[in-house]
Amino acid sequence: MARARRGRGEGSIFQRDDGLWVGRISLGYDAQGKRMQKTVYGKTKAEVQEKLEKLKQDPTTGLPQDIEKLTVATYMTRWLEDTARLTIRETTYASYEIIIRLHITPEIGHLRLNKLTPAHLQQLYARKLEELSPRTVQIIHAILHRALKQAHRWDMVPQNVAAAVDRPKAPKKETQFLTPEQVEQFWQVAEQDRLYALYVLAATTGMRQGELLGLQWPDIDLAQTTLSVKRTLINISGTPTTGEPKSTAGRRAITLPEIAVQALRDHRKRMLAEGLTASPWVFCDTQGGPIHKQNLVRRSFKPLLKEAGLPDIRFHDLRHTAATLLLAKGVHPKIVQELLGHSNISVTLDTYSHVMPTLKREAMAKLDQLFGKGKGAR
Repeated sequence: MARARRGRGEGSIFQRDDGLWVGRISLGYDAQGKRMQKTVYGKTKAEVQEKLEKLKQDPTTGLPQDIEKLTVATYMTRWLEDTARLTIRETTYASYEIIIRLHITPEIGHLRLNKLTPAHLQQLYARKLEELSPRTVQIIHAILHRALKQAHRWDMVPQNVAAAVDRPKAPKKETQFLTPEQVEQFWQVAEQDRLYALYVLAATTGMRQGELLGLQWPDIDLAQTTLSVKRTLINISGTPTTGEPKSTAGRRAITLPEIAVQALRDHRKRMLAEGLTASPWVFCDTQGGPIHKQNLVRRSFKPLLKEAGLPDIRFHDLRHTAATLLLAKGVHPKIVQELLGHSNISVTLDTYSHVMPTLKREAMAKLDQLFGKGKGAR
């Protein structure tokens, strides 16, 4: 049996009973997820240390044959299924799978993983920018960066080549929102719609579409005028299912304004009239089941916008509307952050920077009032 004689900080070197020195270095994991090691031998400890140092400087020289032949396509598929899927939401997994299958594998999937270069990625982005939106190309870059970072951590590649490529630029979208007058105009048209309460909640609480459609009656306490966001409705392969909120901050309690409380009371009465008392969903289809996001937008939201003569905004812009109107009325950004479920206040401030100039002017006006503007110099 081998008798370990390890130097301080050299857990991979030992001497066998026959006097031969042995060194081992981890090379990460193979395509099947099995840990790989490289073993070197020497007559002296110094000789083994030198061999290990060479391997550390260039891990690819010690990679087994199957890793040498591993393609980008095979690695991306294994990474998505065995690693990424454990840490991302189902909706994110679905989008990653589409991006890898349609845009990464057909372009660079045939290349060997350890032969991939920054130039390969730069050329990929250039081609994709001719057919896809800049935002989609940014997602391609983000997926590759994350996957190759893991490959580098496992010593499957000498470096993360995506880190050497600039992130594709995308023009910042201008945030759209409705004015208070437009919100009332929209509500007047939507008042007779069976989902009127949903639109009141969207424009007053800033809840996301999936959070609204994922609401169940036990989440709402009309007597205390509160609502708890506990889940979101997501589509997996076209089938609605529940998932966790977008982040830890997304799981939150919301105090409801009176207009939303009244709208929910009326909505409950409507459901009773429709015979849908057994449905757990606050907002359900005519059979009591969850509502598909696409159906909500196509069959209800867009027609109501058109009837009201309003701009063709996205449903998500009702969330922007709620935040913008609250900030414009002087509500502290921290309160708006908690209401929206943003994980960090910087997200709120960056997203709604268009409101900041107005708030700054109002702040200066309050200082003028405080120090008596117009009373003359002292």
